[in-house]
Amino acid sequence: MKIVDDEIKAIIAETLAEQHRIQQESIDAIVAKVVASVLTSLGIEDDDRKELRADFQHLRRWRRSVEQAQSYTFKAVIAVVATGLMGAIWLGVKVALGK
Repeated sequence: MKIVDDEIKAIIAETLAEQHRIQQESIDAIVAKVVASVLTSLGIEDDDRKELRADFQHLRRWRRSVEQAQSYTFKAVIAVVATGLMGAIWLGVKVALGK
């Protein structure tokens, strides 16, 4: 009986695995159709994928350059303010010592 039970368990496991694989393939096909449908409704055809990828890469580079420019601008403003304060302090000390 032990051999029969093991064979039955193996058959059931194999059947369940095959059923799971079939369901997964079906789900993958449905998802692919939905994504294609959504992209098509947005005006993006399958042939446009390379161009769309290039557009997104360009936008990413543009965003990074803008973020970098903002960082440099912030640092420049801090430097100007610090220099102005140091100049004002120096002028105050010079005037105070000159009297």
